[in-house]
Amino acid sequence: MRVVLDTNVLVRAVRGGTGPAAELLSMVMVPPHTFILSPFLLSELSRVLRYERMRKLHKLDDTQLDTYVQSLQTASLVVNPPAAAAASVVSADPDDDPVIATAVAGQAEALCTLDRHLRTQVVRAYCSAQGIQVLTDIELLQLLRPSALSRMN
Repeated sequence: MRVVLDTNVLVRAVRGGTGPAAELLSMVMVPPHTFILSPFLLSELSRVLRYERMRKLHKLDDTQLDTYVQSLQTASLVVNPPAAAAASVVSADPDDDPVIATAVAGQAEALCTLDRHLRTQVVRAYCSAQGIQVLTDIELLQLLRPSALSRMN
């Protein structure tokens, strides 16, 4: 499956462990899945991880954060959505439009996010017309776990 993980999911996965975000990230970083990112998402992730409140949670220094972001970039297909692709889809938060543009440019089948602005009916309808499901981390995990895959076959 071709998957975009929004920044809010990637931030939760930074500590690793057994949480849903970490499990999901470890799944989509390897075949048969394609993990899709964009320069926008990489930049946003690097910025958000450096917020003081985030530093208190993950307790990583700048070198460790850079290593994390670089490892994601290496394991992903980085797409560059054209500027024209950033259509205004997320009226409640236009800063989220590049996330949608990443999913469209990467021909994603799933956009995983916990952002309520990206899970509105309008955004879901737009994404659905592009062949993209908008799912939470738990919903995507349920879809990707081996027991779910075996039920689909």
